Amino acid sequence: MYKEYTMDQLSLPMDLQEDIPENHLVRVINDAVNRLDMKLFTKAYPGGGRDSYHPKMLMKVVIYAYTQRIYSSRQIAKAVRENIMFMWLAARQRPDFRTINRFRSERMKDVLETVFTAILQFLKEENYIKL
Repeated sequence: MYKEYTMDQLSLPMDLQEDIPENHLVRVINDAVNRLDMKLFTKAYPGGGRDSYHPKMLMKVVIYAYTQRIYSSRQIAKAVRENIMFMWLAARQRPDFRTINRFRSERMKDVLETVFTAILQFLKEENYIKL
């Protein structure tokens, strides 16, 4: 006979950290974006208005999505709700597709090339890639 479980007993672990291998790509992206200078984001987020998602978190999610060949804002938002790697990067926050789209196409469009260049430099310095 099978033991019955309630939904509470089958929930995700509180700490997603333990389910992500130490050398996983998601950790590399997390470290690379964490090293970015916040000045890159201050032009796009001058302050005021209501609270928004942290731009580094959104950048991590977008970059990881691109590495997974996910380009649609709706698909990225879905991954943040359903995929453990995305949940971890987003710190369990759930930006909707409009927020992700606005972040990419309006707020950060002038900075994306600089961000990608900085991340490539990080990957080279840490010997993840050779150029």
